[in-house]
Amino acid sequence: MARFLNVVPVDEAVAAAVGLARPVGTETVPLEEASGRVLGADARAETDLPGFRRSTVDGYAVRAAETVGASEALPSLFRLKGRVAMGAGASFALAPGECAYVPTGGEVPEGADAVAMVEHAEAEGEEVLIGKPVANGENLVLPDEDFAAGEVAVPAGRRLSPQEVGALAAIGRAGVEVRRRPVVGVVSTGNEVVPVDAVPGRSEVRDVNSYLCRAFCSERGCETRFYGIVRDEPGALRAVLERAAGECDAVLVSGGSSKDERDLGAQTIAELGEVLVHGIALAPGKPTIIGRVGEIPAIGLPGHPASAFVVLLVVAGPTLAALSGDRTDRSRRVRARLAENVPSARGREDYVRVTVRDGMARPVFAKSGLLNSLVRADGLLRVPAGREGFETGDEVEVLLW
Repeated sequence: MARFLNVVPVDEAVAAAVGLARPVGTETVPLEEASGRVLGADARAETDLPGFRRSTVDGYAVRAAETVGASEALPSLFRLKGRVAMGAGASFALAPGECAYVPTGGEVPEGADAVAMVEHAEAEGEEVLIGKPVANGENLVLPDEDFAAGEVAVPAGRRLSPQEVGALAAIGRAGVEVRRRPVVGVVSTGNEVVPVDAVPGRSEVRDVNSYLCRAFCSERGCETRFYGIVRDEPGALRAVLERAAGECDAVLVSGGSSKDERDLGAQTIAELGEVLVHGIALAPGKPTIIGRVGEIPAIGLPGHPASAFVVLLVVAGPTLAALSGDRTDRSRRVRARLAENVPSARGREDYVRVTVRDGMARPVFAKSGLLNSLVRADGLLRVPAGREGFETGDEVEVLLW
C-alpha cells in the first residue's frame, strides 16, 4: 500500500483548505469590545473629518504669501487679531496683515492659509513678528483631509487594531459590525496520549497538540472547543467528529494522519464527508489530511508537535482567516543573512526553524518530535520546492513567530 494517497504541492493544499472555509456571520458589538475583531462591513465616514481647518501646531495663523523672505534678522510683521479657544471655533476672519494665535487642534480662521509655529514667532503687545517663512497649507489640516464624507475609513476584513478602533471612534461608530468568532473543534487522538496533568507511563506522552492548537486558534481570534483525547478505536473518532460538525465551524484533529493500517483519521473524515488531500510536499508536515466533515473544514495534523505547528502556520492559518473573513496581513518578516548552509530536497517545501541575531539567521536543526526547537527558534525559513536549499551568506526572509 502506498504511504500517501497523493502528495500535492503546498499551494494546492492551502487552496483546498481555504476553499472549504465558509465565512461566519456578523454581530454588532460596542466599540470598546471591537479591538481584535474582524470588521464585517466597510465603515464609511458620514461627514468630512475633521470638518474644519485645524492647526497641527501651537502657532499663528497667517497668509503664507505675507511671510515670504521672513528671517530672524528681518521678520514679517503682523497685527494680532485675536486668539482661538479650543472647542470654540474661530469667530472672526483675518484681513491682510493680520494673524491669530491658534493652539494645536484649534480652528484656523478664514483668511489664513498656513500656521507659523510659535517657536518662530515673537509677540510684542498687539504685534507679532514671524521669523521664518511658511508655505501655503503648512501646519494645518483641511476639513476633509482625514476622511471625506462617504470615504471608507476602515475596510471590511480588517482585524481591528487600536489605531483602527480610534478611526471608528472618530467617525462616530459606537457599535461596530464584526464577524463572530469562528468556533474550532480540537481533537487529540492516540492510545499513547495522556492528559497534561498525568504522569506518562512507559511509551506514553502528554497531550501537547491540543494546547498548541487551541492557543494558535485563540491568537487568531477564534473560540475553541476541546473534544478530548480519542483512542485509536473504530467508531470513537467518528462519534466525536459527528458532534463537532454540528457545533463548530472547523475541526483540527491531532495525530493519526500517517497513511497506514492504523490511519483512522482519513478513513473517518472520508466516511463523514470527503478527503481532498492526504499528503503535502511539505517538511515537516508531509502526512497532513485536508477534508470536510459534513460541511465544515477538517485538518488532520501530524502527531509530532513541531510538524503540527508548521501545518498550523502554513495550512490552518489561512483557513481560519478565510472563516473569519480576515484579510489583514499581520505576519512579521525580516531579511537576514544565513549563517550556515541549509540543505533541502528538491520537490518539497521545507520550513526550517531559525534564530535571528544581529542580522544573521542560524538554523535550529531538530527532529520533528522535539519541542525545544520551537522554543529556541525565532521563526521559520521557507525553502521553496524548486530549490535544493540555501548557502551560507545567502539573504533570506524569515517569518517570525
